[in-house]
Amino acid sequence: MDILQQSIAGLPAFATHLVAALALLALFLIIYTRITPFPEFQLIRDGNTAASISLSGSTLGYAIPLSYASAQSINLPDMLLWGGIALVSQLLVYGVVRVFVIPDISKDISDGKIAQGTLLAALAIATGLVNAGCMTY
Repeated sequence: MDILQQSIAGLPAFATHLVAALALLALFLIIYTRITPFPEFQLIRDGNTAASISLSGSTLGYAIPLSYASAQSINLPDMLLWGGIALVSQLLVYGVVRVFVIPDISKDISDGKIAQGTLLAALAIATGLVNAGCMTY
């Protein structure tokens, strides 16, 4: 019974971190879909695979370091700080790709070009993995 009590004692911290992480994920999606000049959710509803791949990759690219931030943090403010850093990193990926790599990527994704959506997704996931690896201290 002692082990069960110890496990249950961790529920408030779990719940707090879970709610905070989900709030950060929602915040990321809100910001990301506002800075991109194309309506991801509408494009996805219309069957645009490139938009779905791109947004899915960006979401995963953020969720990976966010999970590490939650696991590695010493407290909730620490998790929020590192979750915020990961959020900025993911937004920068889109900005760098849009400005330096494929300037027409927003139009290309809107036009359903899967290669561009896949590249953006892969770069977001790769950045998320590197970001998460850097959070292990």
